[in-house]
Amino acid sequence: MPTETFEFQVEARQLLQLMIHSVYSNKDVFLRELVSNASDALDKLRLAALRDDTLDADVSDLHIELETDKDARTLTVRDNGIGMSYDEVGQLIGTIANSGTAEFLRELKEAQDGAGAEGLIGQFGVGFYSGFMVADEVTLVTRRAGESQGTRWSSRGEGTYTLEKTDDAPQGTSVTLHLKPADPDNQLHDYTSVWKIKEIVKRYSDFITWPIRLVGEKGEDGEAAEPETLNSMKALWARSRDEVSEEEYHELYKHIGHDWREPLETIQLQAEGTFEYQALLFLPSHAPHDLFQRDFRHGLQLYVKRVFIMDDCEALLPSYLRFVKGVVDAQDLSLNVSREILQQDRHIRMMQRRLTKKVLSSVKSMMADDAERYATFWREFGAVLKEGLVTDADNRDALLAVASFASTAEEDKTVTLAQYVERMREDQEDIYYITGESRASIDSSPHMEAFRERGIEVLLLTDPVDEVWVDAVGEYEGKRLRSIAKGEIDLDARADEKSEDDREAQAEAYAGLLGWMRERLEEDVKEVRLSTRLTVSPACLVADANDLTPALENMYRAMGQEVPRTKRILELNPDHALVKGLNEAYGEREDRSELTDTAELLYSLAVLAEGGRPKDPARFVQLMADRLERTL
Repeated sequence: MPTETFEFQVEARQLLQLMIHSVYSNKDVFLRELVSNASDALDKLRLAALRDDTLDADVSDLHIELETDKDARTLTVRDNGIGMSYDEVGQLIGTIANSGTAEFLRELKEAQDGAGAEGLIGQFGVGFYSGFMVADEVTLVTRRAGESQGTRWSSRGEGTYTLEKTDDAPQGTSVTLHLKPADPDNQLHDYTSVWKIKEIVKRYSDFITWPIRLVGEKGEDGEAAEPETLNSMKALWARSRDEVSEEEYHELYKHIGHDWREPLETIQLQAEGTFEYQALLFLPSHAPHDLFQRDFRHGLQLYVKRVFIMDDCEALLPSYLRFVKGVVDAQDLSLNVSREILQQDRHIRMMQRRLTKKVLSSVKSMMADDAERYATFWREFGAVLKEGLVTDADNRDALLAVASFASTAEEDKTVTLAQYVERMREDQEDIYYITGESRASIDSSPHMEAFRERGIEVLLLTDPVDEVWVDAVGEYEGKRLRSIAKGEIDLDARADEKSEDDREAQAEAYAGLLGWMRERLEEDVKEVRLSTRLTVSPACLVADANDLTPALENMYRAMGQEVPRTKRILELNPDHALVKGLNEAYGEREDRSELTDTAELLYSLAVLAEGGRPKDPARFVQLMADRLERTL
């Protein structure tokens, strides 16, 4: 088949230009990425051979080779792994087909430091392109295991690439970098230098479970020396903590997590007894950009007796811990275990329970020992961890113990439920909270007025999942979780200036107006009543104790579930001048048609106060303009 020339897609061209013209301080990461890709290819071939004994592939000596040529100024990274077909090369190398490319480019451009920019390369799965940081031209030759014909791909990174089929490609993939001209003033970046290659492999890839061999090096007699294995291939998870440095743990995390930052926490677990396994888990220091996307790949790497079985093994941890990265190496699982079998396997369920408890206990220890690290963890992953309050009743108490929330009592830090309960007033029976889109919007909500005046603490919940978990949990240590925007609120009537007689008289004085407004606004509200929660605002909207909030209604609709629109309750502040004036006008006039506009305005103001939008914005603007005109 003749050689064909193709153009890179727009995002790929942009990425290539960033690589080619990069000013990154540490270009060594390109070799880490290419070795990591080769390691993945070997893992995939081993797994494919285990599952398909008819696969025509040589798995007798799986390894990675590095070969340098000073005269030709080339560096080749070669593996005898799974390889790629002609179509796969076009899909995986010719274009950046994976979602998240645009996000990658945005974050790459915004990265404030060289190390941050370099790390994003691996995080977004485009490590192959990092070769263009050090090469003028890249050539890839590959043949998929079980196929007879190979593929050659080549590009100078100038907007096009070539593809052709070849009959002489060995099984696996070979990437040859035609290195940029040597810089005589900077020998630290001479990637034809043997010592440089050894140094990079030792620093970044020592833990790779396949041998990384340096070939082509000539001895003193001019003859090719025996291949030298550069990495130790030691499984870090099987070694004790005092045998492994923090740097080694961090490099393993960066390898399996495709992250450039160091992890927030390293967790090691060794289970012995009837079912043995080792686990090495990492809590990242930042949330990935696609954490809440449906196609987010999560789960741990699963090994059986040091043999890689599965990437992204979701069965090992519940979904709300999907951000945890790491390795689990079991002793007694079948080597050809499938994802379907994993869902039913008793040992897997046992491991999931133990790993979940270990992660949560580690977070609890972090909470007690290092407030700053805990604050970072909760800021990045609190929203996803709270999903477990809904889905994992068995670990609900452990989750509540490590959860914290913004509060009116603290300006710049979160509080736990235990801290809230400890500060509660003696006569306070409930834990009060309010939900909304942001702290700024709910901190100034009309519902907060009476609580702020009386100095009662309120939890400020701003994650979408907060609308759900509070109902699932219901209470904490016998204290009911209660929304200040739902039901009737009676905050310590003894502290109120009004006596019971005053309240009754006021209710009687406003009875006519309340009934009239309920009739005028019957399309929008189920009831109009006087409020005990307002001290400044004229009106607010509240839901019945068992009604869905508007935010929860919208959430269900976004998931494709049809839910009926719930009418809410309009509460009026009887001490507000606007409400007083409306009541007086209602009592004085027989023709109350003009007051209907004022009633509509009060309702629209209540909608706006909670961050909503009037159902007819144009009419609201007209009514407001007419009122303002009358005041001139």
